[in-house]
Amino acid sequence: MKIGLIRCMQTEEMCPATRCLDAMRRKKDAFAGVAGDLELVGVTTCGGCPGKKAGLRAAMMLRRGAQAIALASCITKGTPIDYACPFAGRLAKVVRAAVGEDVPVFGYTHDPVKKKASPAAASGRCGPRLEA
Repeated sequence: MKIGLIRCMQTEEMCPATRCLDAMRRKKDAFAGVAGDLELVGVTTCGGCPGKKAGLRAAMMLRRGAQAIALASCITKGTPIDYACPFAGRLAKVVRAAVGEDVPVFGYTHDPVKKKASPAAASGRCGPRLEA
């Protein structure tokens, strides 16, 4: 299956999509159980808030060979900043309308990683204490 990936434009500055790509490569999380090989056809952003370019970009990826569209977890699950797109529901509807009912649309790519609290956060301090 050839997949086009749509990610959050606001998040791309802090996330290189490595977890999305790893989930595809290892066929885990959203891609678990997908039959056959997965091939990434393209990566683009939603176009910025409120994501109204996502449908046009999904349709473009279909014209360029994608057979399915994946919405990155930064849009729907808020990774890596724990803040999902407030327009995620509408964005998904726009993508669905643009690609049709027969094209698979993955609603996320990977599950969020559980973050460990830093020792400073656990102790209530702002950071490590520096000795003079």
